[in-house]
Amino acid sequence: MTELAVWFGGASVACWFCCPFWALVCFFALPTALVGVVRAYIEFRASAHGRASRSRAVVGGALSLLGGTAASAYTIFLITHPDLPVQG
Repeated sequence: MTELAVWFGGASVACWFCCPFWALVCFFALPTALVGVVRAYIEFRASAHGRASRSRAVVGGALSLLGGTAASAYTIFLITHPDLPVQG
């Protein structure tokens, strides 16, 4: 089984951290974080049978939650502050 949770989690954090464009944060970071959380859950369940690393699944899930939370907070901030000049 390919361990992809860390990659999806890292991508969601990197997109939120490095990208000032709100549209990319909304349409890339949030879905990537969701896929990372689901993938981390699948890998965590597979680790009980020795088919995946439990620690990588936990790290991937934590990164995905961090990226999703940050992207959600950023999106909410932009929605509630329409007077800010937003790039994009």
